[in-house]
This record gives sequence, structure tokens and C-alpha cells, in this order.
Amino acid sequence: MSAGSTTLDVAILYSDHHQWLRRWLLRKLGNPADAADLAHDTFVRVLGRPHGALGAQEPRAWLTTIAHGLAVDHVRRQSLERAYVQALAALPDQEAPSPEIRLLLLEALARIDSLLDGMPPKVRAAFLLSRLEGLSYPVIATQLGVCLSSVEKYMASAIRHCLALRPMS
Repeated sequence: MSAGSTTLDVAILYSDHHQWLRRWLLRKLGNPADAADLAHDTFVRVLGRPHGALGAQEPRAWLTTIAHGLAVDHVRRQSLERAYVQALAALPDQEAPSPEIRLLLLEALARIDSLLDGMPPKVRAAFLLSRLEGLSYPVIATQLGVCLSSVEKYMASAIRHCLALRPMS
């Protein structure tokens, strides 16, 4: 399939389903601007998919699967932003970071959240207890109700996960 043919397929998919997808997202999110943005982002993702995926038997099911994932990420990011803004509001004015630093911190938090979301629950828990709480592996094993060797395996898995997702320079 040629690039021109793929572009035509996406254009047809867009014209046939964009309004429906935007309305579907609006019902889920309740915000027209967010729905429009996520509908657009869904089709951007479609453009990045392998050519064979465009021939999906159920295009609306395929589009809603992509859009649902984007909506979950959007809601998670909004929740993270709200928690961050609340934490900043508790700081004295002289200690509050500049708008530029706030944006950089928020982007870093979103990347960390995404990274942690890709870990199995016990791996994520062990990693957070070790790195954020500073707990030793034996204490983590007790808290998670697992043996020490399991904690060691969880930490090795977490570190491999982080290294696999780090940006290459």
C-alpha cells in the first residue's frame, strides 16, 4: 500500500467518523475543547499506525479504543495537575517556582506517572518504597508480604523498565 493510498484511507476514515468520535468523547469528558483535541489526537495516532490497521473491520471500535486510551491519559494528567497546583498553593509565595519551572516540573511528573503506569503493581510498589521512602529491601519485603528475593526481582524489573524507556541521545 502506498503512502498516498494510506493518506486517502485516513481521510475517508476521518470524514466518515470524526464527528461521531468527537461526540463520543464529549459524552465521556463533558468538555467540547477536550473532546475536539482528543478526537484530533486520535487521528494523529491513526496516521502513525501500520498501513494494515487502516483496514480495520470495525473502524468505530478501533477509534474508540485509541480515543479511550488517550482520554484515560488526559484524565490522569488533569488529576496530576490538580494535585500539583494544590501542593503549590500550600507554598509561601516566595518559595513558589516560576511559571517556566512549573511547566517543566509538570511535564516531568507526567513522564514519571507514565513510566510508573507501565509497571506491574508489585514492581511499582517496591520501586516507590525503595526510591521515594528509602526503605531497605527487607523492610519492603515485609510491607509487601513477599520474600526478599521477590523484592530483588521487582527492583531489577523496575530498573530494566526505566532503562528501556529512557530517551536515547
